[in-house]
Amino acid sequence: QVQLVESGGGSVQAGGSLRLSCAAYGYGDSIYCMGWFRQAPGKEREGVAVIDRDGSTRYADSVKGRFTISGDNAKNTVYLQMSSLKPEDTAMYYCAAGGYLGSWCLARVDDHYGMDYWGKGTLVSISS
Repeated sequence: QVQLVESGGGSVQAGGSLRLSCAAYGYGDSIYCMGWFRQAPGKEREGVAVIDRDGSTRYADSVKGRFTISGDNAKNTVYLQMSSLKPEDTAMYYCAAGGYLGSWCLARVDDHYGMDYWGKGTLVSISS
């Protein structure tokens, strides 16, 4: 059973930066795609960024140029470096993992259904 554990959330002022981490345990060979998703109060969950094991990435338009996703396959860990944070970035951020790479993985930014494993989330709060 794969377990995803997020860390790095917190509260910062607008314009600040945070780095989220997601470590995968019980990994096996079943994960080829990992990503970050977020859900603000009263809103639906949305994709933020994904990365596959080959290093291909894709971002939501709302975070392009501000967020960077990266992965360390040796450590089974994915990171999300968030800069120039805005109040509208406030949300619970979830790490998720799925079993395919390439176009399937990149499409998860638009459709998070199909990701097999989810973390419990880490809260990011941005004040103006």
